[in-house]
Amino acid sequence: MDPVFIAIAFGCGLAVYLIKLPPLIGFLAAGFVLNAMGYQSNTTLDTLANLGVTLLLFSIGLKLDIKTLLKKEVWGTASGHVVLSTLLFTAVLLAVKTLGFSLAMELEWRQAMLMGFALSFSSTVFAVKVLEERSDMNTFYGRLAIGVLVMQDLFAVAFLTASTGKIPSPWALSLLVLLPLLRPLFYRILERAGHGELQTLFAVFLALVVGVGGFELVGLKGDLGALVIGMMLAPHYSASSLAKSFFNMKELFLVAFFLSIGLNGMPTSDALWIALILLLALPVKSLLYYLLYARCGLRMRTSLLATFSLTNYSEFGLIVAALAAKQGLVSNDWVIVASIALAISFVAAAPLNSHNENIYRRLLGRLRPRTRLRLHPDDMPLELGNARVLIIGMGRIGQGAYMELENHYRGQILGIDSDEKKVELLQKLNINAIKGDASDSDFWDKTNINGQLDYIFLAMPNHAGNLYALEQIHQADFKGRVAAIIRYPEEGAQLRDMGADEVFDIYEEAGSGFARHVIEHAR
Repeated sequence: MDPVFIAIAFGCGLAVYLIKLPPLIGFLAAGFVLNAMGYQSNTTLDTLANLGVTLLLFSIGLKLDIKTLLKKEVWGTASGHVVLSTLLFTAVLLAVKTLGFSLAMELEWRQAMLMGFALSFSSTVFAVKVLEERSDMNTFYGRLAIGVLVMQDLFAVAFLTASTGKIPSPWALSLLVLLPLLRPLFYRILERAGHGELQTLFAVFLALVVGVGGFELVGLKGDLGALVIGMMLAPHYSASSLAKSFFNMKELFLVAFFLSIGLNGMPTSDALWIALILLLALPVKSLLYYLLYARCGLRMRTSLLATFSLTNYSEFGLIVAALAAKQGLVSNDWVIVASIALAISFVAAAPLNSHNENIYRRLLGRLRPRTRLRLHPDDMPLELGNARVLIIGMGRIGQGAYMELENHYRGQILGIDSDEKKVELLQKLNINAIKGDASDSDFWDKTNINGQLDYIFLAMPNHAGNLYALEQIHQADFKGRVAAIIRYPEEGAQLRDMGADEVFDIYEEAGSGFARHVIEHAR
C-alpha cells in the first residue's frame, strides 16, 4: 500500500479523534482527500477492505448466540424494518425525482426500490465500534442491535448471492450436515492449539478457508461463511479470547474499507444535495426502529439506545449499490450518493451515541412513558433478595471475591453479570448470581441499593463500565462502601475522584499476594 494512504488516514483519523468523534469518520474523509489528490483504489486496498469486513462478520459470529436471532424482537424488528424502510426510501427517491435533479431523472420505480433496499440497512461496522467503545456489546440493547444487524447482513448476503445470477450448488445443502459434524473436531483442535498465535491462526483458517472458501466453493457468499463459522464457534469457551485477538486485526483492515469508500469517486452537486435529503429522512428510519422495538414490550431506554446504535446508513448498502451499478441497474453516481449519505450519517450518529444516556434522561423527564404491564423478561428490574454485598462482574476476580466474602456474609452475597451463559454456570456451582446489566441506568433506578446493601464491589473487566456504574451509584446517594478494581494507576485516581472508597490494582496486588503466599508457605 502507498505510504501516502497510511499518512493521510492517520492524520485525518487523529484530527477527528481530537474533536471527540470516532476515527472512522476521519478515515472516510481521508478517502475523499486521497481521491481529490488524484489517487485511486487498487487491488491491495480492495483486498484489505474485503478482509476487514469478512473478519468483522466472523468476530460478530463469535459473540452471537443463534437463539438471539430467533427472538421476535430481533427477526421481527429486522424483517419489519427492511420492508417499511425500503418503502420509505423508495417514496423519498421518487419524490426527489420530482425536484428536477438530473441524477434522479433516470430513476424508475424498480431502481428506486433497489436503492431503497440498500438504504434500509444500518452499519454493522459503526454499531460494533460504538458498542465496543462503550463496553456495551453484552448489554441487552447491544445484543438486540447486533442481532438486527446480523439479520440485515443475512438479507444483504442473500440478495448479493441471488443477484449474481449464480445458483448455489446442490452441495450447498451438505453444509447443513457437514459443519455440525466437523464442529467437535474444530473444538478439539482449538483446545490443543493453546491460547497464543497458533489458536488465532487456526481461527483465521476456519474463517477464511473453511468459511469463505468453503461457501464460495458451493456457490454461496463467502462473507456468509465467515459469519456462520463464527456462530458455530461461539459456544466454545475460547470464543471470547478469540474475539479479543481479532479486535485490533479487523480494526486495521477496516481502515482500508473506509478509505475505499472515498476513493470510489468524487461527488457531484446533485449527489451532495440528494445525500442531504437522505440525511433528513434518517430520523424517520430511526423512528421505525423505535416503534418496532416498543411493540415487542421493551422499555423506553432499551428501545431508544438500540435505535441510536442503528441510526445510520450501511456499508452493506454500498455493496448492494455497487453491485447494482456493476450490472447496469443504476449509475455509479448512486454509489457516490450512498457513500456520502453513509459518511454524513456517521457524523450525525456519533454525538447521538456519545450522549445517548443524557438524551434518554431528558426524554424521560419530558415524556414520562407509562409503565408497561408486561415487560420483556430480559428488561425486568432485578430483586436483590436478602443480599448485603453486591458483586458486579463475576469473572475470575468477582468469583474470588465472592468465595472470600462467603466466610463473613454467608448467604448474603449476590453476584451480577451480563453474560447469561456465565450466570447459568455459576448457578450450577451454587453461587448466588443473576443476570443483570450494570451499564443500564435503569438497573440502578429500579434497584434499591440503599435499603440493605453494605458493600458494592465493582469487578467488571472494563474500566469504562466500572466508571459508569460508580456514577450511577453516586447519583443514587448510596450510603455503603464501594470498591473497584483497576489495571493502571490513573484509573484509580478517576475512581477515587468519583467517590470510590477502595481501589484494588489487580496487577500490583497479584504480585504482592504471590510473594506473600511463597513466604508464608516457606516458614
